Amino acid sequence: MNKLNLSLYLVLDPELCGGSLGMIETARAAAQAGVSAVQLRAPHWKKRDYAQCGQALRLALAPTHTPLIVNDHVDVALAIDAQGVHVGQQDLPVAACRRLLGPDKILGLSISSLDELAHAELTLVDYLGVGPVYATQTKPDAAPALGIEGLISIRQCCRHPIVAIGGIGLNNIAQVRATNVEGVAVVSAICGQPDPAQSTKALLCTTDHT
Repeated sequence: MNKLNLSLYLVLDPELCGGSLGMIETARAAAQAGVSAVQLRAPHWKKRDYAQCGQALRLALAPTHTPLIVNDHVDVALAIDAQGVHVGQQDLPVAACRRLLGPDKILGLSISSLDELAHAELTLVDYLGVGPVYATQTKPDAAPALGIEGLISIRQCCRHPIVAIGGIGLNNIAQVRATNVEGVAVVSAICGQPDPAQSTKALLCTTDHT
């Protein structure tokens, strides 16, 4: 499996960023400031738009060697040679994803409960996206919030790399970090902020002091 720095994981939001160009500039600025991975998530886009933006993102992130993870669409990830894919519980099964991606691409899986964890094929994925930890406005169909206690329960039952996600920002990132997860994913804490680079640095600074 792949060695991946998950410490600060940016999930792009096309609405908050103001479209494709805003996503590219946000990702570039955040990567230069220290974001360790970037996910392209645009659930309402056509695949052509996904691929065009993804290709531009991959090129923008190349100088910083920041991996690009494509949400849901394995075919798009392969077409643009992204570094990986992240899938949810209702997407293509991880076994099929791994067959298509091969052994060298990154594969992440969303988990929102202990039951989903129990049925996950952990040997096929590189990390788990666990959440939402807190209520979130950026994913309307998200499962109920786990809370810190729910995150801790999953952490205690799983030694697989975990990225916590959902409603995380400057006000609570230290609390999330204290659960000993490998990474924290943010959306609105960087996307749509006046200065994405400064927002990234502030999150990293808070992380460094936890």
